[in-house]
Amino acid sequence: MSAALPVTRALFDEVMVPNYAPAPIIPVRGQGSRVWDQDDREYVDFAGGIAVSSLGHCHPALVNALTEQAGKLWHLSNVMTNEPALRLAKQLVDNTFADKVYFANSGAEANEAALKLARRWALEKFGEHKQDIISFGKSFHGRTFFTVTVGGQAAYSDGFGPKPAAVLHAEFNNLDSLKALISDNTCAVIMEPVQGEGGIIPATAEFIQGVRELCNQHNALLIFDEVQTGVGRSGKLYAYMHTPVVPDILTSAKSLGGGFPIGAMLTTTEIASHLKVGTHGSTYGGNPLGCAVAYAAIDTINQPAVLDGVLAKEALFRAELEKINAKYHVFSAVRGQGLLLGAALNEQYKGRSRDFLLAAAAEGLFVLMAGYDVVRFAPSLVIPDADIIEGMARFDRAVAKVVQG
Repeated sequence: MSAALPVTRALFDEVMVPNYAPAPIIPVRGQGSRVWDQDDREYVDFAGGIAVSSLGHCHPALVNALTEQAGKLWHLSNVMTNEPALRLAKQLVDNTFADKVYFANSGAEANEAALKLARRWALEKFGEHKQDIISFGKSFHGRTFFTVTVGGQAAYSDGFGPKPAAVLHAEFNNLDSLKALISDNTCAVIMEPVQGEGGIIPATAEFIQGVRELCNQHNALLIFDEVQTGVGRSGKLYAYMHTPVVPDILTSAKSLGGGFPIGAMLTTTEIASHLKVGTHGSTYGGNPLGCAVAYAAIDTINQPAVLDGVLAKEALFRAELEKINAKYHVFSAVRGQGLLLGAALNEQYKGRSRDFLLAAAAEGLFVLMAGYDVVRFAPSLVIPDADIIEGMARFDRAVAKVVQG
């Protein structure tokens, strides 16, 4: 097929595995928080590629990092290390609790590494009985068979045969339910500081503190899945920094590469020592292109002006959503932290988040769902206030259309 031949949405149905149902729109270029489709129609982007495009589209710092590295070195494999990987690892270590970093290509891979490390740590330190992993209902940790089993949504893990064993699920924000499950057989508890796919539900400060204390009591590791909350999205570099709690292992992806696929697992020297040579790996993990872009992304985001700006933009988003809700009465609450926000639909509109998403697209706005009851917003961390105002004007029209039927 010639590159010059037209590419349509129908081609997807012809050549792609049918596990996705993409919108009819095919975007072809983006700049900042605006995107244009094949017909040159312009959209405001409040979706950010599902909390990935942390600096919007084609940010000069990321474009420069990628193009400069593309002219030097693309790939080596982990038979050798490379300069961008070492620079990025040092940057992550210097700016977090961690001493050691492992690179992967996605959030699922970062979580897979974290869970394997926790199991190996427990086996070597305590013995084979200590293997239970506790997660929470409605959690999401990736789509590998291990991570999807640990995630608390059976719809994603059922139908693929026998699941990995010794995985338990407590109720999020309910310490008593965790107390009932945790024991000296628990090797790790994994949690999102804000549940993303589960409906943009922040963990309470008391819950985070309580989980940490229970892990300490039972010699279990606390894993923070910061794939969606990390790299500035919460208004801090990582969401754990809003609390006095420090995890034992942290996973990062999405915003980390600003659109380039990369994931990372961060931990301490002592815990990291259990992934000895040959115990885990990734052909592409830590590739020079991804690491060069991620370094530029963190360098740009981890500045007081940007991080404070996230909180100011959160306040603007909430104020605009409040105005819309005062007119149409469709949301029961706006939840979340920083620029990861969810507008929960009230009883009258429950189950209809996709209707709002489609209506928004028709008005020239990209939003997301977090289940069928929540409209999710995860825009660029540096989205101009003018784009927030314009996007919300479009969302207002979309909400009006849904309400009017």
